[in-house]
Amino acid sequence: MTTIKLKHHVKEFFADADNVRLIDSTPLVLIHLACIGLFFVGFSPIAIATCAAMYLLRVFAITAGYHRYFSHKTYKTSRVFQFMLAFVGASAAQLGPIWWASHHRNHHNHSDTEKDVHSPVTRGWFWSHVGWLLCCKHLGKNYLGVDDLNRYPELRFMDRYHIIAPVTLAIGLYAAGAWLAGHHPALHTSGWQLLMWGFFLSTVFVYHATFCINSLTHIIGTQRFDTHDESRNHLGLALITLGEGWHNNHHHYPRSTRQGLYWWEIDLSFYILKALSLVGIVRDLHTHPARVYTEAADRKSLRQGK
Repeated sequence: MTTIKLKHHVKEFFADADNVRLIDSTPLVLIHLACIGLFFVGFSPIAIATCAAMYLLRVFAITAGYHRYFSHKTYKTSRVFQFMLAFVGASAAQLGPIWWASHHRNHHNHSDTEKDVHSPVTRGWFWSHVGWLLCCKHLGKNYLGVDDLNRYPELRFMDRYHIIAPVTLAIGLYAAGAWLAGHHPALHTSGWQLLMWGFFLSTVFVYHATFCINSLTHIIGTQRFDTHDESRNHLGLALITLGEGWHNNHHHYPRSTRQGLYWWEIDLSFYILKALSLVGIVRDLHTHPARVYTEAADRKSLRQGK
């Protein structure tokens, strides 16, 4: 990015400074600042394992729940598991499932245009990664195009009181750590340690993994399909987000539960959903139709000059 473009994007961000409210921005900032506590609680194998487990569980809930289920309805499930996806997804402190789905559907309808609220093409990397979340106008209850979700009272409740999920998780992790400290001191853990590692640090990791899909997958990677935007495929981003890095594939055919097209395009969320379908927890997983593979092969041949 040139210096001129960078200055333009910075100017654009500060042009919205009147929309940045401390009360809206504080939770996001404080969760990052809370990680300073890691220097005072030490670490242990239990803490590291808890951090990893909470990261993977919540990235899956965002990827397979908030994104592939609530935003795109790429598979079906029961109301019980639907609520579980909503609760665990909300525990990642990214607001509620209806708000999330509404904004994501808007992103697909207006990808990389002025109406896309988090496009790095129109507003720069910082804005798309985190800046838009600091502006109150994007955090409000603007629920367009989500009537299918609003008909469930439990989802409306979870969306309105989304704070319940992360607070419950934080309290549960502290209680688990305190119990382990009292009953299994040889593990060298504590309530504060599991809170810092299992909640605050893993939440920051989940944040930036998710935010990278808004920002980096529209900047780096390869484009298999002409999607009239800058969506791209990137293996590294697919690995840290359990499959979301195949973003160009997804923008070309968002109806598919699987975002990787071929076996080497690793999509861990799809593998987990496929396993859950075998035991009846989810069903009717949509996959890419034959025409998508034909188009992919045709475009590959075209690029190779055949």
